[in-house]
Amino acid sequence: MSVARIVSALQFCPVGCGFSPPAGRDPAPSLQSRLFNLLLRQLPYKQQLASAEAVQAHVQKLALEPASFEPTGLGRGVDAMLTKMGGWPVYYTAPSSGHEGCNFVMFLHGGGYINEIVPAHWRFVGQMTREADVVCVVPIYPLAPRATAKDVVPATAELLRMLLEDAGEAKVTVVGNSAGAGLALAACQWLRDRGHRQPNRLMLISPAADASLGRPEQAEIAVRDPIQDIPGMIEAARLYAGELDVGHPFVSPLNGAFRALAPMTIFSGTRDLLYPDSVDLAVRARAAGVPVELHLWRDQPHNYALMPTPEGRRARALILGAVA
Repeated sequence: MSVARIVSALQFCPVGCGFSPPAGRDPAPSLQSRLFNLLLRQLPYKQQLASAEAVQAHVQKLALEPASFEPTGLGRGVDAMLTKMGGWPVYYTAPSSGHEGCNFVMFLHGGGYINEIVPAHWRFVGQMTREADVVCVVPIYPLAPRATAKDVVPATAELLRMLLEDAGEAKVTVVGNSAGAGLALAACQWLRDRGHRQPNRLMLISPAADASLGRPEQAEIAVRDPIQDIPGMIEAARLYAGELDVGHPFVSPLNGAFRALAPMTIFSGTRDLLYPDSVDLAVRARAAGVPVELHLWRDQPHNYALMPTPEGRRARALILGAVA
């Protein structure tokens, strides 16, 4: 994705929307961020996505030894309650001091639709609950291939519809990262198509918006991406799509309609092979009249907003301010 394309996208920004400084004009990545990129390359994430066979082996292992989804790392001052809605485990977290008058966040975790929620997600949920004084609703949605988009998207949308009804006048923000951000967008498109209320805002962290990964520039970006690789991500998307085509808006919400959706804030970085889709997402949503902020930062990896770097802390500060 060229700087010219990003600057061109800026010209579609209506009043009240904004871009973070595009690549080439934003500050150089911090030392901590550069070191973290090196560390990420030493971890097994990219190898697990290097081929379809690697993904299949990973999924088979998880089927035999399912990962725990219980909250780990919420921190002090946060209470958690487990319930079931629509047959899914759903956690509610609230400030220990009380939740009267709190706004709500629905958090949808990432993991390529094949991995369970992890402690880093729970730490972020705890931070939002404690520092933004919100109630977080965290669905533990079933994973592919046991569950597929045909069922997961409508069920997620129904949970969100019920939350919006129960919240009354309180603000409801949907925060999703990676696959969870794609699921959030698809669920809101489902709600819109059936005439239901939208949340107050969508906060999309490195959204998985187009499962085809077919852009020529993405092959070049994948070399620099320390976490993701194209063959495995395509296989994970195929498992999640099930009987649907991977281009179906449930799987690739970039192919859906954007009219009348909630305002969006998008976080992405130029070491994320998904970032060209985030730019397109911002352009298409704005063209449909949706207010959008795109925070695109140079040399930041996938999900940088959840990472222990200055750039991650800055992104989380923006999220906390928006959901409070």
